[in-house]
Amino acid sequence: MKPHYTWRDIPSLLRTPVGRTRVWKAPIHRCWPLLQRLAMTYRRTALHHTHLLVVTGSLGKTTTARAISVALGGTDSDVSLSNFKSGLALAILRIPPWRRFAVIEAAIDGPGQMIQYARMIRPDVAVVTSIGSEHNRSLGSLEETRQEKMQILTGLSPRGVAVLNGDDPNVRWMEKQTKARVVTFGLAEANDVRASDIILNWPKGTEFKLHAFGETYEVRTRLVGQVMIYPILAAITASFMEGISLDKILLSLEKLSPTPGRLEPIQLPNGAFILRDDFKSTLETVDAAIDLFSKIPAKRHIVVLGEVSEPPGAQGPIYRNIGEHIAKVASRAIFIGGNFQRYAAGARFGGLPSSSLIDVGRNILKAADLLRNNLDPGDLILIKGRDTQRLDRITLSLMGRKVRCNISFCNTRDDERCEYCPMLEREWKE
Repeated sequence: MKPHYTWRDIPSLLRTPVGRTRVWKAPIHRCWPLLQRLAMTYRRTALHHTHLLVVTGSLGKTTTARAISVALGGTDSDVSLSNFKSGLALAILRIPPWRRFAVIEAAIDGPGQMIQYARMIRPDVAVVTSIGSEHNRSLGSLEETRQEKMQILTGLSPRGVAVLNGDDPNVRWMEKQTKARVVTFGLAEANDVRASDIILNWPKGTEFKLHAFGETYEVRTRLVGQVMIYPILAAITASFMEGISLDKILLSLEKLSPTPGRLEPIQLPNGAFILRDDFKSTLETVDAAIDLFSKIPAKRHIVVLGEVSEPPGAQGPIYRNIGEHIAKVASRAIFIGGNFQRYAAGARFGGLPSSSLIDVGRNILKAADLLRNNLDPGDLILIKGRDTQRLDRITLSLMGRKVRCNISFCNTRDDERCEYCPMLEREWKE
């Protein structure tokens, strides 16, 4: 969470629990240079014998880090959600020196940061999940993004291992940029660890055939969809490199639950289902969510869609293409934000009638009310939007939580999401 306020804002911030949290956390974020040095020293001394595995990439970091932690014999709660600058340094400082393995994720929001992380973390294993449009504004291009993300590999020792998504050409490019050992994972046959024969078993999870290190296994995971096979493959690869047997890894990973807000299946009391994917909304994740949504059998397919994060290019064509895509898979669509006309133009072109297109503006609670009054058993709702829109409030409302917070933009970066926020049941009147 970066502080985006001035001293003049402090009196207003002190009037709410969330504001007070932002005020006391602000000095921590301003101490990044000091915390970086402390974490670097701690890593080289107290954590000298701890094997540190770091996960970075544009998409899938949190699920991958959780999966690796579980595969190594820990729990998904062992992974810190603080992944940026001071939060990342504190995550390192909180690792007990007696821990054999530790897993962290590293995120950036501009150039020159990943090389600092590499020097601070000195990872034994570095996992790169993907390169996408998430940093379109701050880094400018996929080439710049991959160059920045690649810097984490410079922290690997000669005995370190780079675990790379071999299906992503911008990640595969990194293979030639490091002297460390490289092991790739993905669906293509050229990968060292790969999956085939993928079967969606909604809502229980996904099944596939694993080909890894000369062995073949039938694998079941609670994660849903082909895109969620990648975190599992990354975890298998990284954990095996750390000396864990495949049998033990797979047994541990069978218990891993979906990460909240990332293609998470939720059954409502009336028998309808939600495919909740409200944590992030880059173009790649929108396409992946709609594709998965289209493969899930349901009585009716209903889409609730917010805005695209950092659209890579002209927004008009992007939103119209998404609208056209929705028309092929949904019988009804509710749009939240300021792009209804663009979405609707594409949806109508794709064959969805205007009567099935609903504009609620930025009113989150209106969208929840519309759904609540028109859901039947067997319906499936995809809820997809950017993090600052907090569309998880719709899911919470449909599950029976009292939701009065209806702000249209929230950039609080705390570890706690809406379900734990003290303002969820309050109304923002100031």
